[in-house]
Amino acid sequence: MSRATPASRGAVDHFSTRGLPAARRIELWEEHNADALVALQCRMLEDDSALEASEANLQLDRLHLAHVEANPHAVERTVRTVRARPTESVALYFTLRGEAFFYYDDGVRRLRPGQLLVCDADRPFLRGFSQGLEELAVKVPYDVFRSAGGTMPRTARVIDFGPPRAPVPNAHAAALAGLVARAVGPDGDGAADEDALLDLVTAVLVPPASGTQAAGAHFAAAEQYVRQWLRDPTMSARRIADAIGLSERQLSRVLAEHGTSVPRLVARRRVEMASRMLRMPSYAEQTVEAIGLRCGFSSAAQFSRVFREQSGMSPSEARRYALAVRPLSRRPQNTRPPDPPA
Repeated sequence: MSRATPASRGAVDHFSTRGLPAARRIELWEEHNADALVALQCRMLEDDSALEASEANLQLDRLHLAHVEANPHAVERTVRTVRARPTESVALYFTLRGEAFFYYDDGVRRLRPGQLLVCDADRPFLRGFSQGLEELAVKVPYDVFRSAGGTMPRTARVIDFGPPRAPVPNAHAAALAGLVARAVGPDGDGAADEDALLDLVTAVLVPPASGTQAAGAHFAAAEQYVRQWLRDPTMSARRIADAIGLSERQLSRVLAEHGTSVPRLVARRRVEMASRMLRMPSYAEQTVEAIGLRCGFSSAAQFSRVFREQSGMSPSEARRYALAVRPLSRRPQNTRPPDPPA
């Protein structure tokens, strides 16, 4: 069974063609991807344009995560490329920006932001990005996928993963995208719970029925939904259960297996967010009550009570302690501080 263990933190490798000689950018980009992710042949859609692309890669013990951005171009994985550089992996591509087309052996598909493409990376394909792209990628080795109970995809699949209120989004795919983005996205910190990621990968391709794998995937999906809607004071067990396709009773059982409940999970995450804000210099001029409301608490009294239950001190005491150990610098007047990550 997947457990709520602390996420592991790894070194994120960054590569960019910006600043490289224009004539060598495609060559160097192909070399990088062959070593870091999937070997591809790249070409520009316009002859007079130069490739501007960047990639963040995180190699975990069993999975590979990536965040990719680029201007308009196309990539192809040919029969020759597959034979020369096999990956023996399933690839998942989450489209964040830019519509794309995908040619596979069973036809063509169009993808828009909020859709996930799943395919066998060792079958030839062609992908084109006429508007440029931003995407997340997960590479899952065959043996890892099979050992987790997954069934190899016989054809490419397109799955909606967000936003949460879009028509029929896949909750597990949305949760997986959120975890990958937290690790390798623009604000990623290299932290990833690999067990949760693998549970979600399997759940995306094989809807979980019962057992520990299903519980792990549902827990990861519930936790990611809580993080995403943490600032909404109307978040409830029913909303979370509906979002991940469970009844409230099933949700309660899943959380209990991980030693928590909806109120405890939400309270812990909100207190964690509030604690960070109370320590941040950019929030020095915000009142304690304003910070509590911003973190999703319905009132100052609720914020104070829950914060003390979770941390053993009041929010005001936590702020005074932060001031004592690290003096806060004043932020510029009339500047709204950014929200910290959930």
